Amino acid sequence: MREYQVGDDVRYIDWNVTARMDTPYVRQYHEDREITAWFLLDLSPSVDFGTVETDRHKRTVLIDLVATMARLLTRHGNRVGAVFYGSRVDLTIPARGGRLQVLRVIDELLKRPRLASSPATDLVPLFETAAQAIKRRSLIFIVSDFISEPGWERPLHQLNRRHEVIAVRLTDPREVELPDIGPLILQDAETGEQLYVATHDKRFRQRFRDAARRREETVNAAFRRAGVDAMALSTDDDLVTAIVRMSRARKKRRN
Repeated sequence: MREYQVGDDVRYIDWNVTARMDTPYVRQYHEDREITAWFLLDLSPSVDFGTVETDRHKRTVLIDLVATMARLLTRHGNRVGAVFYGSRVDLTIPARGGRLQVLRVIDELLKRPRLASSPATDLVPLFETAAQAIKRRSLIFIVSDFISEPGWERPLHQLNRRHEVIAVRLTDPREVELPDIGPLILQDAETGEQLYVATHDKRFRQRFRDAARRREETVNAAFRRAGVDAMALSTDDDLVTAIVRMSRARKKRRN
C-alpha cells in the first residue's frame, strides 16, 4: 500500500484506506489484469452551464475528468471507449488502448459544437445503447448532470447488473442556491424558454433551494435503487477531493 501518484491505475485505489487517511491510496500488485472502461457522456445543452469565477462550465469538468481517467487507465494497458449523447446518441468510439485512443476521445470532445437548443434530454437511449454495444464486463463511468426526462432508473439498473457502474453527477453552485442580485431573466438551456425572476425575494430563493434539494434527493434515491455508486462533481471541485468523497460514499454503502 502506498499513497496515490499521478499515473497510477485508478482501479487499484483502496477506498477504505483512502477514506480513513483523507488522501487516495493504492494497492500494489505484481501482475495486472486488463480491464475495459467506458465513458457514457451527456453533452446536452444543460452541461454547458457554469457560474464559477474561473469560467469553468460543467462541460469543462467533464472533459478534465475524462482526460484524466482515460490517461490513467490506458497507461497501464487498459482499454477505454466512449458513447456521446447530445440531443441523441450520435457517436460511439470503440474501446481501444494507448495514448492515441485518449487523444481521439479528447479531440472529439473539444471539437464538438455546443447545441443552442435541443429536445429535452432523455438518458434512456444512452443507457440502452451502452447495454447493447458493451458486450464484455466493463467499468462504466456515466458523466452527466442527470437533468433528464424520467424513466432512466430501470435501464441504469439493468446496465449495473452486468457491469460496474459509477455515476458522476455534474453540478454547479448556482443550481443549488441563487444569490440576491436583483431581477434576472433565466433561460432554459435546452428549450430556450425564458423566465423573469426576482432574486431579492427571500421566499423565492427559499423555494429555489427547496426545489434543488428535492431534485437531489430524487436523483440520489434513484442511484441507490439502481445499486450504482455515485459521486457529485461540482464546477468548483478538484478531482482529488472528488475521489476522496467517492471513497467515503463507497465505504459507507458497502458497510
